[in-house]
Amino acid sequence: MIDYLVYLLTIVGIWGILSLSLNLQYGLTGLVNLGHIAFFMLGAYISTILVMVVGTGYVVGFVGGMAAAALFGALIALPTAHLQQDYWAISTLAAAEIARLIFKNETIGGTYQGGPYGFSGIPQPLKDVLGPEMYGWFYLGLTLVLAAAAYLVLQWLLNMPFGRALKAMREGDDVPLALGKNVRSLRIRAMALGGGVAGLAGALYAHFNAFIDPTYFLPLETFLVWAMVILGGAGNYLGALLGALIVQLIYNSTRFLTGVVPLDADTLGSLRMIAIGVLIILVIHYLPRGLVPERPRRYAGTARNKQAEGGQHVRTSPSQG
Repeated sequence: MIDYLVYLLTIVGIWGILSLSLNLQYGLTGLVNLGHIAFFMLGAYISTILVMVVGTGYVVGFVGGMAAAALFGALIALPTAHLQQDYWAISTLAAAEIARLIFKNETIGGTYQGGPYGFSGIPQPLKDVLGPEMYGWFYLGLTLVLAAAAYLVLQWLLNMPFGRALKAMREGDDVPLALGKNVRSLRIRAMALGGGVAGLAGALYAHFNAFIDPTYFLPLETFLVWAMVILGGAGNYLGALLGALIVQLIYNSTRFLTGVVPLDADTLGSLRMIAIGVLIILVIHYLPRGLVPERPRRYAGTARNKQAEGGQHVRTSPSQG
């Protein structure tokens, strides 16, 4: 049970980073990205290729995976930044499938590696030194540190002028355009930044799981990330992390029902998706802003000004007694 909990928390941390990246693109910026799993896939594949095939270090692999995912996000946004939300959603889904099919059909790394075979035996940092028992705890700590770092950086950006410009764009293009902001540039940077964070999650996943193949990155996986953001609360980074915890708890709990419920493993696997779908419907109906809704920002200066206005009184000069 302890080993399972370590595994579960590690997966929650990895998918939590992925949900943070989508929350930046959709919850903060309003970009409907239906191909978000492509960034996760690029981070996983590029880091694996750099470390396993090219022979670089793990740091280079992680950074390379993030850079590739960020570049892919910018490339998607370049020709589509002027499109409306529905066309944007379709184009991102198509771009993600194109990327997945390329990795599915291109063999990289020798016989029975890459392409439809996927990559097996992906190197895992320090596993030979720490051993199987301690390695799980080490990777859990690494994942939680990186998840906390991603959260703090994104939260810091939220309070910067760049973050406020993204929130203004979420309500429509009129406000940022009136303020002289380049909406197209903001969309490109938001896609690149979100892609880089998702690429970090993909690199973590590849070296933790030690195996990846194209079937791990189907459009269904994007649905899971969207479920995390919607359940937790779009626009709130803590909500995105809470959504990742809830969805992964449901997604990984069916293994304990085997032998208890008179259903086969395939049926139980389908029931977990039904449970997630029902939960989304209930949250949208009763809590449309999510379990942890975004709080409107309050400015202290405004409160002080109102207090000062309420406390004003007419002063009389000394001559008026």
